[in-house]
Amino acid sequence: MRYLLVEDNVELADAVVSRLVLDGHAVDHAACLADAEDCLASAKYDLILLDVMLPDGDGREFLARSRAHLETPVIVLTARSHVSDRVGALDQGADDYITKPFDFSELEARCRAVLRRRGGVARNDIALGQAVFDPLAGTLRHGSQTIDLRNREIRLLEVFARHQGQILSKSHLMDRMFSYDAEVTENAIEVYVGRLRRRIEGSGVRIETVRGLGYRMETSQP
Repeated sequence: MRYLLVEDNVELADAVVSRLVLDGHAVDHAACLADAEDCLASAKYDLILLDVMLPDGDGREFLARSRAHLETPVIVLTARSHVSDRVGALDQGADDYITKPFDFSELEARCRAVLRRRGGVARNDIALGQAVFDPLAGTLRHGSQTIDLRNREIRLLEVFARHQGQILSKSHLMDRMFSYDAEVTENAIEVYVGRLRRRIEGSGVRIETVRGLGYRMETSQP
């Protein structure tokens, strides 16, 4: 998953980015609304974490203006605990909110819940043919076999799982897995795809190379 964090508190932003990156996500950080607009103009995000009070404006007003064309789910980060503040954020287009200071485990849980709702599912599990992928547990189950995946493998399989049967280019996979400041090349995608293939061998889930175009995930059907 690729997240955009809009937060001017450098210490908090560094902590949030470090935690999400540790989970295998790609995170871009914008310290103001102008930087956030630049990021949104040049990349597609799965989720936005948006602070309310920013140096160049109110995050809620930015959200209200953007909702006409912005479909990305948004979680508002706010230090205001009044019910009216929270209701206002939701009415202006937020998908959820979390009050500062917050526990990182709660933030991660809220991110997962918002993404599940946007995906139209109530559980973490994703059916991949005869296999079941659980991004939260980091496992792929096939019959009595359970395959444990590492963080980057989890995020890569998650991208494929959300685009089953579609051809995904290396540049698309890079965009979903790495932030702007990550010094990686398309060779890194080849390495991660190779690792993931070895991990999921025998599960009925296959990642095929489509020459000149990219990769496509196929599954064995029940």
